Amino acid sequence: MPNSYDDALSYSSRWLEIIQKDEVDESLGKEIITESIYNFSHHFNKGWLEYRKSVTESGDWAGTEWTGSGAVFRDVLGREFIDCLGGYGMMDLGWCHPEVAAAVKAQLKRTPMPSQELIDPLRGVLARLMAEITPGDLQYSFFCASGTEAIEGAVKLAKMYTRKSGFIAALKGFHGKTMGSLSMMGKADYRQPPGILYGGPVYHVPFGDADALERQLEICRQVGVEIAGVLLEPIQGEAGAIVPPDDYWPRVRELTRRYGVLLIADEVQTGMGRTGKLWGLDHWEVAPDILAVAKSLGGGVMPISAFSSTEEIWQVMMEPNPFIHTTTTGGGALACAAAIAAINVTLRDRLWEAAAEKGAYIFNILNRLKERYPKILADVTGKGLLIGMHFDDPHLGYQVAAGLFRRGVLVAGTLISARTIRIEPPLVITYEQIDAVMERLEDTFRQINAAL
Repeated sequence: MPNSYDDALSYSSRWLEIIQKDEVDESLGKEIITESIYNFSHHFNKGWLEYRKSVTESGDWAGTEWTGSGAVFRDVLGREFIDCLGGYGMMDLGWCHPEVAAAVKAQLKRTPMPSQELIDPLRGVLARLMAEITPGDLQYSFFCASGTEAIEGAVKLAKMYTRKSGFIAALKGFHGKTMGSLSMMGKADYRQPPGILYGGPVYHVPFGDADALERQLEICRQVGVEIAGVLLEPIQGEAGAIVPPDDYWPRVRELTRRYGVLLIADEVQTGMGRTGKLWGLDHWEVAPDILAVAKSLGGGVMPISAFSSTEEIWQVMMEPNPFIHTTTTGGGALACAAAIAAINVTLRDRLWEAAAEKGAYIFNILNRLKERYPKILADVTGKGLLIGMHFDDPHLGYQVAAGLFRRGVLVAGTLISARTIRIEPPLVITYEQIDAVMERLEDTFRQINAAL
């Protein structure tokens, strides 16, 4: 066995011992931080590390997450933070929700993954649940592991059903970073570096502008470009919690029907209660032809995503080849157990109502802060607990994010800049924790304002 194998064996054995520790002392904690920085820098992504470190450096030791519960997590040195990022929408139920974790542990003792040859019951249970909770008459679902996979599947399904290749998406929209999903993204900064992506035509129009969508559909009709689907987020998350005008989604639904194209809803971030309704489109009582969901579907415990559609559209997934779209690990038993538990908790506790009420509470405070600190906070947008704080200068946003982290609160900007800082906590965050966050936010504003 090569020496490198011996080194890997020894290194993995050491880390398995660390993983199984309930607590780590300060000395080991500092070792873990130093080692993590080295590993990220030399074996993962040095640029990613430097970006994160610039905000999360705390004293001499960078923040390195270790454990969490509810809306609070602790780093490896035991420092406590209130989570107002929520894994970009993944942590709707908070860190390590006990009921979701228990369901996964129970399934783990039985069988972690299916054979892929026989019928595994949990995949069928989850598919039935999706049919019962999704808007409209969506009946069938396919399960994978990430949001971008769900979007890829939705795009593939739309192409197979319509036999058309064109798509329309929104400027500043975010749909994932694999090649097909990336083609749909409304941010050229991420589309251009890889070069040619999806082979079919993709057009981008301003989000919230139904007239622009109608013009693009009409131009495509006149020049003979066949459009398979319109792909949109109900509320743009990565763009900064951008809510469209009230008449936008009903018009989008009417336009897609009139022009004979499919409406694909990217509910990866907005689904499962985040915006104050179970689904983002529920705010406008609109049902899509295809829906994609991920992030919080796994309850913050397991990675799982899905794309769902109607019986008519799904026929192309079943005939003539029922194996036209498969994955070995997607929809595994552990992931399905987590999703079943996450749906149960969300429905039982009506967490979308909590998101609406807590979101309104935060909005009121932020709008008061906007009046009090007009040189800092320019605008507040969003619905439920998907909230964007907007700044005229990205440097101000960076100062706010860094200031909050120093005060024990985690937030984050967008992938382009810190001009917008999102407040996206677990839906289970308490009012006491919200008040603490808002007090620390005002303290941060006060410090920044004094230096302006």
